[in-house]
Amino acid sequence: MATKQILKGGEFLIKETQAQDIFIPEEFNEEQRLMAQSCREFTETVVNPQMDQLEKHDRALLTKLMKQAGELGLLGISVPEEYEGFGQNFVTSMLTTEEMGKGYSFAVAFSAHTGIGTLPILYYGNEEQKSKYLPKLASGELIGAYCLTEADAGSDANSGKARAKLSADGTHYVLNGVKIWITNGGVADLFIVFAKIDDDKNLSAFIVEAAYDGVTAGPDEEKMGIKGSSTVQVYLENVKVPVENMLGERDGGFKIALNILNLGRIKLSGATVGACKSTIDVTVKYANERKQFGKAISSFPALKSKMGEMIIRTFASESLTYRASQNIEDAIKSYMDEGMDKGLATVEGMRQFAIEASIAKIFGSEALDFVVDEGVQIYGGMGYSAETPVERAYRDSRINRIFEGTNEINRMVIVGELMKRAMKGEFDLLTPAKEVAKELMGIPDFGSLSSDYYEIKKKALVNFKKAILMVSGAAVQKYMQNFADEQEILINVADMLMHTYAAESSMLRVEKLEQMNGKDKVSLYKDMLDVFMYDTAFKINKCGVDAVNSFADSDEHQAMLMGMKRFTKMPAVNVKEARRRLADKLIEDNAYKF
Repeated sequence: MATKQILKGGEFLIKETQAQDIFIPEEFNEEQRLMAQSCREFTETVVNPQMDQLEKHDRALLTKLMKQAGELGLLGISVPEEYEGFGQNFVTSMLTTEEMGKGYSFAVAFSAHTGIGTLPILYYGNEEQKSKYLPKLASGELIGAYCLTEADAGSDANSGKARAKLSADGTHYVLNGVKIWITNGGVADLFIVFAKIDDDKNLSAFIVEAAYDGVTAGPDEEKMGIKGSSTVQVYLENVKVPVENMLGERDGGFKIALNILNLGRIKLSGATVGACKSTIDVTVKYANERKQFGKAISSFPALKSKMGEMIIRTFASESLTYRASQNIEDAIKSYMDEGMDKGLATVEGMRQFAIEASIAKIFGSEALDFVVDEGVQIYGGMGYSAETPVERAYRDSRINRIFEGTNEINRMVIVGELMKRAMKGEFDLLTPAKEVAKELMGIPDFGSLSSDYYEIKKKALVNFKKAILMVSGAAVQKYMQNFADEQEILINVADMLMHTYAAESSMLRVEKLEQMNGKDKVSLYKDMLDVFMYDTAFKINKCGVDAVNSFADSDEHQAMLMGMKRFTKMPAVNVKEARRRLADKLIEDNAYKF
């Protein structure tokens, strides 16, 4: 059996990935599917029927549902068995996150508790802190929340004004400050609070119990969507926090915050995949039932085109999310094999794939926004009614492009992290970029035209990557250390990277499916891939041309425009028929079953 090749985060740009080296959702085992089924049954039978009441800021109901989830073991999926959890791996936790993502705003409360409310203690807590708090967080006896954001410190989290001061007798810290947009704040028993000690440069982190004197949660915010989750301001007024409740090291809180955000980003992507699928399910059911001009509206080609594209973007989002999740899992295992403890190994694994986590967050949130928007459109006038599930899905979706770092910030992270790693010598971007620049000056190598389906797709992906290297290499050369200030170009490059990663992930998944199930079982998946890569070529061309027009001139400008044209050339695809075939399968199944 061939040895699995493990790439570092971001290396997909310069190295080829083989289909056998990625994980695809079709490989989940029976135990994992049973866990997913438990989550699905809980959201369908317990959570969603009570969503109207939950959206009225019913804190008692939210608390009850969280405790019910705890009783079923759903809050302890990632918590090790020694702390009374299930101790499942990262990929399994992503699958349960996907299923819980179908629970509208309850999914936000669930994710905040199981992610940013619990995992800082699991990954950064000492043994005493873990033993004291993790079993109760896993069971739902305690509900967790995360207090980072302040009024003047949103994306620039390290500029917060909350302060901690050590008491004269050295037994406790006194915390003062106001935290905003705190998910679960109105029902939380436990807060992970970030504050600076005295005049420290960086934040420190503290475990703060809601019962401590001076901790006050404000009223629930009135929000556009996710109304069923509790979002409040948390006021800290001379709160005495025992010194043993500092989480990690002094001055180390900003690092904790960044690493936990990497986790939040990939988890959010998993939740959006679930929300995409559930939105498609309710949309196709409505389209099959709704009659106009004497027939079901699902039979109209214009709506089939919409449904086909909803399927394609959901499939791509799912493909890249689980590819990245398994990469993180493999990195965790690799660090553990080197002797690192699991908590630290998990943090390092997530940090290693921060680029892919940001890609997944952006792509997933924007795919869901597209899906819910088209869902409302297919429902027509009824889609604008609060009586329909797509109205709620539409409202709830919008926050995802802001959560866990805005999509604009995440685009900066993608390129910034890539450049930083290249500068550190973690991998070589300079040599491939120089080779592409040299290729531009030479005679194009058209090579022999392959008739193999996957060879054609892989050649296209190689060219997409050349386009990225060409644009980013030339931009870095022009702006040098000021490149970070050229945010429009950074966004162009980030989008090229994201679309390429999504296309490659989809291609590798289809190729692996064919290896598993045979050629006759993947024709519809090839339809998805054909349309997605065809559209990706146009998107990469647009981003690349916009970037080139922003900084290049004279001969270099013309050469790079010719390069963009060459690198994004794709065979023609009958997108109309491909989308129709996908929609026909969806309509026949009356549910997303891809």
